[in-house]
Amino acid sequence: MRFWVVQLLTFASYLFIARALLSWFRIGPSSPFYPIVDGLNRVTDPVIDPIRRVLPSTGMFDFSIIIVYFGIRFFLIPLAQNFLPA
Repeated sequence: MRFWVVQLLTFASYLFIARALLSWFRIGPSSPFYPIVDGLNRVTDPVIDPIRRVLPSTGMFDFSIIIVYFGIRFFLIPLAQNFLPA
């Protein structure tokens, strides 16, 4: 079970990296990449939105994605590797 949880958390961290990278580009509804970006936003928004509500506004920078990514990579993955049954 531990392997699957770690793999799922690793995949989730990659989704947040992709979202952060894609946020640098303007991708509108007429773009062929819009369904990918929209789907990625729908998957990651439920995790990011509560953190966004707690963090103070920093203008154009959104630190909520970074906090989620580091939370997964440095807290949840080691926790899953050490405390979940094999």
